[in-house]
Amino acid sequence: MVEKNQTIDSWLDIHATHQRDRPALNFEGDSHSYNALAAWVARLAAGMQHRLGLKRGDRIAYYGKNSDSEVALIFAAARLGLVLVPLNWRLAAAELHYVMQDSGAKYLFHDAHFADQIDAVLDGLADVSAIDVSDKLASLTTDQMLAPPNATLSDPLFIVYTSGTTGRPKGAVLTQEAVLWNAVISLHAHDFTPQDHILNILPLFHVGGINIQMMPTFFVGGQVTLHAQFEPETTLKALEYEGITTTVCVPTVMRALLFHPDWGGLSLPNLRLINTGSTDVPVEIINAVNKRGIPMVQVYGATETGPIATYQKASEAVATAGSIGRVAAHSQIKLMDQDVEVGLNTPGEIWVKGPNNFSHYWNNPTATEAALVDGWFRTGDVAYQDKDGLYWFADRIKHVIISGGENIYPAELERVLNRLPGMREAAVVGRAHPKWGEVPVAAVVINADGPDKAQVLAAFSDEIARFKHPKDVVFLERLPRNAMGKVLAGEVRKLVAAAQD
Repeated sequence: MVEKNQTIDSWLDIHATHQRDRPALNFEGDSHSYNALAAWVARLAAGMQHRLGLKRGDRIAYYGKNSDSEVALIFAAARLGLVLVPLNWRLAAAELHYVMQDSGAKYLFHDAHFADQIDAVLDGLADVSAIDVSDKLASLTTDQMLAPPNATLSDPLFIVYTSGTTGRPKGAVLTQEAVLWNAVISLHAHDFTPQDHILNILPLFHVGGINIQMMPTFFVGGQVTLHAQFEPETTLKALEYEGITTTVCVPTVMRALLFHPDWGGLSLPNLRLINTGSTDVPVEIINAVNKRGIPMVQVYGATETGPIATYQKASEAVATAGSIGRVAAHSQIKLMDQDVEVGLNTPGEIWVKGPNNFSHYWNNPTATEAALVDGWFRTGDVAYQDKDGLYWFADRIKHVIISGGENIYPAELERVLNRLPGMREAAVVGRAHPKWGEVPVAAVVINADGPDKAQVLAAFSDEIARFKHPKDVVFLERLPRNAMGKVLAGEVRKLVAAAQD
């Protein structure tokens, strides 16, 4: 049993003892063994304590592309009991200013990419100091002895701000214990061993980039190759030549790889699975990967669930393509309609309880009380469970279209649209209707040889019940998205309403 005061930086020390020279982290030509990474973290933690005066409970923020410096900061923060606030560099300076102010971070660590944004981000925050990590934090590390920080697994480690489509973002607080349990769950999901070598191309300002595979790989003693950001050519080269065994690709990334001219001829000798999630994943993408003999497994979760709540195992990925899998190890799922749990094959809101759940929203007790019910997190997502125990994603509650008293889930219609030749992207939203309350309308982006309106509407014949069929099609140059790449359904609804005949 792990002791409460054995914080997660101890993972590095354990592996440094048993496999000191094994590569732990590769980044832009630099390879850090477990021994070297553990020593770096120890010296960095001492420097943050002695030179910056940071103490247990203080918040620090990171503003930059993925880097080995950020990984070192994560583990040094764990050792000291600090809380790291990873900033989404895709946000505007004003949005980041709000996060800095709300979190109360004392220091902003940043890389060279965003040096010219620091003044705007910290405007008026006189008590916050900025630290450039371009020298891999060498100027901050020290060999001074670390005074006991008394940190424990119960201490918060991350405040990850969610990307809401309206209102201010909320900071989900994840403790070190939640990160530990998520690692345990991920080991079961992926069958990780110390021989695994993962490629991480997801941004580390997102809990998926941090916790789906990266932290679990450090937990088990495997090897992590980290890219600053996703670049198709660099990713394909790594998958083919660097001994990568697993990676996580969200649907937009996977599409870019599948449509790359080199994908078809790619040799992938070591790749044993690809993980995907974060949104409703088109089955066509899953099948295209499965046909290469590489299981594509889905994971479902949210920032607040650490994030793993359900997953497929590689052994049943092909047979259950399209499912979000089974309830995660050590976790519980129930599907609710208001306060009543629904039966099999009946859509309900996904409620999750698990040791990797967030503890609360930072500085927001009202939102915390609304989201957590006796330890159950209300996700706002809808799914149903079949007789085999598999869960199938339906949609977000706020996306559900109620037409003539019937619920219509846009994701079901979008799956049909995404199969059409020449379809680049599609979203279905509701439009006000005097008789039915609202009706579904398809907003689509097509290639030059894409379908016309009649072909789009005809695609639903014999596929979906007639009352669910879109009643109109609106052609757009692009779908509006937020900084995380998620479609802004509210903005699509405005465009659809404006295009009404």
